[in-house]
Amino acid sequence: MTIPNFFRVRQTFERPRVADIQRSTQEAIRQSGLPSRVQPGQSVAITVGSRGIANIALITKSIVEDLLLLKTKPFIVPAMGSHGGATAEGQTQVLAELGITTESMGCEIRSSMETVEVCQAIEGFPVHFDRHAFEADHVLVVNRIKPHTRFFGPVESGLMKMMLIGLGKHQGAVVYHRVIQNYTFDQIVRSVAREVIQRCRIVAGIAVVENGYEETARIVGMPALEIDSVEPQLLDEVRWLLPKLPFDHTELLIVDEIGKNISGTGMDTNVIGRKTNDRAAIGDEVPRIHHIYVRALSKQTQGNGSGIGIAEMCHQRVLEQIDLQKTRINSITAGHISAAAIPVSFDCDRSAITTAIAMGGWGDAIDYPALWIPNTLRLEEIACSEFYFESAKNDSQLEILSHPKPLLWDANGDLVPT
Repeated sequence: MTIPNFFRVRQTFERPRVADIQRSTQEAIRQSGLPSRVQPGQSVAITVGSRGIANIALITKSIVEDLLLLKTKPFIVPAMGSHGGATAEGQTQVLAELGITTESMGCEIRSSMETVEVCQAIEGFPVHFDRHAFEADHVLVVNRIKPHTRFFGPVESGLMKMMLIGLGKHQGAVVYHRVIQNYTFDQIVRSVAREVIQRCRIVAGIAVVENGYEETARIVGMPALEIDSVEPQLLDEVRWLLPKLPFDHTELLIVDEIGKNISGTGMDTNVIGRKTNDRAAIGDEVPRIHHIYVRALSKQTQGNGSGIGIAEMCHQRVLEQIDLQKTRINSITAGHISAAAIPVSFDCDRSAITTAIAMGGWGDAIDYPALWIPNTLRLEEIACSEFYFESAKNDSQLEILSHPKPLLWDANGDLVPT
């Protein structure tokens, strides 16, 4: 089977950037009104999730230092639902992988899966909230704003979702993902966030906006009562900045790695066009991808392979890297059980790629569309099959870095980066 030649391109995205993370974080805290709402000696729980947010350790450290200057008693709470294997120790380890430890932050980390049942939402289900955060005098919610990987709406993934899923821990996440089957995601997020803000002493929110290069574009602070109105505005901004694939159709997408640090579904469905269906783009979704081939799990995902079920094909090493228990717990809790489905595996990249080409119909290799990316966060430089060369030459947002040439293989038949 003939394999097409590939060339490399560099994409250009809008690139607003924060020059001074510490100063911008301090300004966001002032913007949120937090200094006037806390008193010396009071405890403040700071939420940190499991996503690979750019500069999250520095942002968190800057918040801790500012709260210490206000003579409060800050501590960090893992706010990540069932991630980390749904254990307190696992969630502490996730934070450590992000560079967030008691020693590096200069404050205590209180990790527990225990929750308090705060109340019943108006829809009739219990509202869960992390016990350590509930017992604090104040809670500061910190998270990145981003489109959700499965749900559409004015509020998707961000501060309000963290109050719902993140601080709900495993028990809350199980409840909310079930309830979302009966109501819209937007209704449940707003319903729970409203109760949490009223009953759980949420003092403010710090929202992080990233550009298409995984860089901090903005850090925004807001009082708790303004989160509901400000977050949708930030989501619109993020959608504009979101990186994307350079072409709207491809037969094969080769992905070097997936993981929870990259996206809730391992690879961002907003990028690969499979937000409402694991197997294909629906309606006006783009891009339209016939087959997805995953080469590995990221180290940071710690074996959580949730999202591998979105791919049709994977390297054998992926199956060896998957922690089935972590993946099972996370996928069931999220109500996305197909995310844990095991795709067809191959013992080398060459075998997987030639199989995909054979399933792409009859034709010459030069006419086979394929894209090769590191992951769905890093899309500034990617490899494209020769099929796209003329289109790339005529696209002002693409810089051609190399002309089409054969792929390189190691002794096992695996791809060698070029």
